[in-house]
Amino acid sequence: MTDDQRRILVAGGGPVGLLCAWLLGRHGLPVRVFDNNSAVQMDLRAATTHPATLDLLDDELVGDMARVGLVAPIFQFWDRPSQQLVAQFDHAVLKNDTRHPFVVQCEQFKTAKLILDRLQLYPNVEVLFDHEVIDVAQSADAVRVQVRGPSGAASQQAVSQHVSQHSGAYLIGADGGRSTVRRRSGIQFEGFTWPERFIVLTTPFDFESERGYCYRSYFADPGAWCNCFKVSADGPPGLWRTVYPTDPAQSEQDILSDAGVQARMQSFFPSPQPYEIIHRNLYVTHQRVAETFRKGRVLLAGDAAHVNNPIGGMGLNGGIQDAVNLSDKLVRILLDGASERLLDFYDLQRRTVAIEFVQEQSIANKKRLEARDPAVRARNLDELRASAADPERARQFLLRTSMIASQRRAEAMELATG
Repeated sequence: MTDDQRRILVAGGGPVGLLCAWLLGRHGLPVRVFDNNSAVQMDLRAATTHPATLDLLDDELVGDMARVGLVAPIFQFWDRPSQQLVAQFDHAVLKNDTRHPFVVQCEQFKTAKLILDRLQLYPNVEVLFDHEVIDVAQSADAVRVQVRGPSGAASQQAVSQHVSQHSGAYLIGADGGRSTVRRRSGIQFEGFTWPERFIVLTTPFDFESERGYCYRSYFADPGAWCNCFKVSADGPPGLWRTVYPTDPAQSEQDILSDAGVQARMQSFFPSPQPYEIIHRNLYVTHQRVAETFRKGRVLLAGDAAHVNNPIGGMGLNGGIQDAVNLSDKLVRILLDGASERLLDFYDLQRRTVAIEFVQEQSIANKKRLEARDPAVRARNLDELRASAADPERARQFLLRTSMIASQRRAEAMELATG
């Protein structure tokens, strides 16, 4: 079998696409990655990497992620109206369930860069930035993509574009929620869009020393909520990101205005001084899962396959878990002669996890934090208190939130089918 017949094409040079390339490339398989950006993008949204995900990764990579990020063994739930700590959970209770009883707060662009550095060691892996996949076609024995990329300097002011053709054995669509691979392959993206947009406000204000918050804190508020978590950014002292829902009727201009931003921060974290805000971003959030993660030789992973709200930090983790699962199956098919039916099993495993765990858990997280009914709110907070106070209940709660339960569900499906 020639390299062209074994080559895996990857659309998307984010952490999921690059991880696929690394996991495949280190087995000697030829891989070609296309990304329409000029370099790894500094996406400031995803940072949390859960124990179940860390367990799947190379120890050296996890060590590097911890080095450029932050290790967070605990997280907290707070009640915004009373400003009271409701519950604190320590991942140490999972010491017999995982090799990593903690979360690593490592911004996804840092993870992507760490993987990209490793790819430099493999001449069989090509990463082509400024190359956008614009169309997909497949036959019984190959998949082909049309790629728009630079053809050289047309002048000192502009670079001309041309369309090239590339073929391979399989195509991994890891090109995000607006995936061209998914759309051009005719795969429906089923689900809904939340009516409220979410806003991220980043500040150097030290919530740990000033307010006693840990690196991951969730604030419940009737009809609203806030996630507050720390990232290392460029190094000490680091930055804090706060995430909120917004009123669908409020204009983008008002939401992002200095007055609107300060009012939102003050409503959750009253302070005599205005907050320094170094980054603000407003975005639409979806809860969607592709109707299939496999269509012939086209395979979806990460946001191209599933998207969800950010509460609980499950989106990027699901994508990394997709990449590990899918890469393992492609290696077994291309190098060990395993049946392509493994790819149908990839679809079954990862769609099951996306629907039964990630979608349900992330929606439940949102409802828990924003409940309006006083009786429901009281019940939710009492449940959190009781769970945190009982080691076994805390363990069961953390098995779900750390995604260990969903990973075990996928592994159990593997064992059941042999």
